[in-house]
Amino acid sequence: MRIIVTGSIATDHLMVYRGRFTEQIVPEALDSISVSFLVEDLAIRRGGAGANIAFNLGCLGLAPVLVGAVGADFAEYGQWLSEHGVDVSAVHVSETKHTARFLCTTDSDSNQIASFYPGAMSESRDIELKPIVDRFGGTDLVLIGPNDPEAMLRHTQECRDLGYPFAADPSQQLAGLEGDQIAELVEGAAYLFTNTYERSLLERKTGWGDEDVVQRVGVSVMTRGAKGVTVQRPGEPSISVTPPQELQKADPTGVGDAFRAGFLAGVEWGVSDERAAQLGCMLATLVIESVGTQEHQYQPETFLQRFSEAYGPDSAAEVADHLRA
Repeated sequence: MRIIVTGSIATDHLMVYRGRFTEQIVPEALDSISVSFLVEDLAIRRGGAGANIAFNLGCLGLAPVLVGAVGADFAEYGQWLSEHGVDVSAVHVSETKHTARFLCTTDSDSNQIASFYPGAMSESRDIELKPIVDRFGGTDLVLIGPNDPEAMLRHTQECRDLGYPFAADPSQQLAGLEGDQIAELVEGAAYLFTNTYERSLLERKTGWGDEDVVQRVGVSVMTRGAKGVTVQRPGEPSISVTPPQELQKADPTGVGDAFRAGFLAGVEWGVSDERAAQLGCMLATLVIESVGTQEHQYQPETFLQRFSEAYGPDSAAEVADHLRA
């Protein structure tokens, strides 16, 4: 059986404007604004939380099944994911819409003007999980990542109805969801993934306290940026793990997705929560050292050596066979 990853699949179109937006905008004419910026650089990056998580799971050898919706322009991206161990046979291809795109221009002051086109992502709500799960002979876990909100709610309810264990990763979609919708996504999850800001937002919108959240899920996993991660199980002491020292900080985009993949790999391999969190932190460190969410190089022996240096040879010995496999 395999991990099924549901979530967004998108491409990022990142441009750089060498001037300043403020020099091109006339404040008294904002009611009829029409501006154009000549950009010098364009980077097209593969992205989307679901695709990022699946890519990293594939690199670790877990052959995840990616579930989401894309346009006909997905062919090259799909081939890339397949080459890195991701099964894309369950990805829905829209007949009318393009794959979701994030378009962002950054000026010399690091100000940004951005647009997000959801496109085919809205058709994720039409995907039924049961035929996919049946085709693969079951599933160990369904990750429900940030996606079309109706798709997230549908997939969560389907997991409850059919008894599929699921991990809740509402992420950036928390901002647009109401408290009752958030509760529906979180209640009964085997794992809940948030960062500190998202956890605060979740608690504020639902009216839950920290203990309320922990009691409603199997395991709460909260990332804290450079401070690492805290893992909580009901009735047990919390576990804190700090990340390894990075070689450089090139780009933080996709770091959280990489952490989730590393942690879930540890879950699949049956290691402890602490070891799973360490795997997540090590994989996240690789991502922050490169530009782009799927541009880092995963080399088992190098990964294992750095893991041993960060967390000790005994910890490394517990995961060595899995990583080499």
